[in-house]
Amino acid sequence: METLAFLQNTWYILIGVLLLGYAILDGFDLGVGALLPFLAKNKEDKRKLFNAVGPFWDGNEVWLLTGGGALFAAFPHAYATVFSGFYLALMLVLFSLIFRAVSLEFWSYEEKGKTFWEWAFVIGSFLPALLFGVALGNVIVGVPLDGNMEFTGNFFTLLRPFPLVVGLLGLAAILMQGVTYAALKTTGEVQTRAKQLTNTIWIAFIALFALSFIVALIFMSGILTNVLAWIAAVVVLVGWYMVRVAVKKGKEGQAFLMSSLAFVGLWGIVGAIHFPNVVKAKDAALSITIYNGSSSQLSLTVMLIIALIGMPVVIFYTAYVYKIFKGKVVLNGDGY
Repeated sequence: METLAFLQNTWYILIGVLLLGYAILDGFDLGVGALLPFLAKNKEDKRKLFNAVGPFWDGNEVWLLTGGGALFAAFPHAYATVFSGFYLALMLVLFSLIFRAVSLEFWSYEEKGKTFWEWAFVIGSFLPALLFGVALGNVIVGVPLDGNMEFTGNFFTLLRPFPLVVGLLGLAAILMQGVTYAALKTTGEVQTRAKQLTNTIWIAFIALFALSFIVALIFMSGILTNVLAWIAAVVVLVGWYMVRVAVKKGKEGQAFLMSSLAFVGLWGIVGAIHFPNVVKAKDAALSITIYNGSSSQLSLTVMLIIALIGMPVVIFYTAYVYKIFKGKVVLNGDGY
């Protein structure tokens, strides 16, 4: 039993790491996409931003696929509950990501449809950035489940105050990833606009972070005594403060790293207050936890061996791609 508990705890952490990796990496290209109308004023500006995310977006989404696959294999009951109960919301996310991916290609080659594909990219970035946070907020605060671990609510059940606030907070964090990345990868007017937007998003995040704390006190009990959550909250605030300091000093790379650090803190809060739940139910006795919703010890062991082999490969590939395409985006004479 001790070995099984170790594996269950390990997979809780590993899935959290995979989702954190996705939030940080795909967060910046979702943020760039959602802010495209504010960052780009002409075709050249748009080309810079498309080129800034073009080499990375598909690799970034590997982290989401891996996280979803790990959830399915390690905690199948939680996977089944979330993907069936949140079906409509997740289908919106899926179609958004599909149109977003297609728009990156068609914008370059279909001259007459550029406006359509630009907005497909914007909307396809904005919706996932918001809905991922809403879904996470529901999982944290609790959803109606029956004795068979099945979701008994509907789409509108998901649109409650706490999940919506978490969704907006996550959106603000993703937008900050986007503007700091845009400032890091571009020069000239695009970079100037990105730095100007940083101040607005910075203030919005602080307000939403405070609001989420208040709402959490109302809807969730016991969070004030969670030491790990307080430590993670300090990480969030330090990272967020340092973003502003770095932007003022013109250190774009440091600003992006500090924005990413704030994301680490946010996921640390989630992991601390949610443990040992995977999907929390309104009736705590019906919650899906790492203990009652996991796969067998053999499955978790085999998966861990595969993960220990596969994750370094993914990390190496990610680091290699970022090394190849490091530096500012420079357009040639054809605008590419």
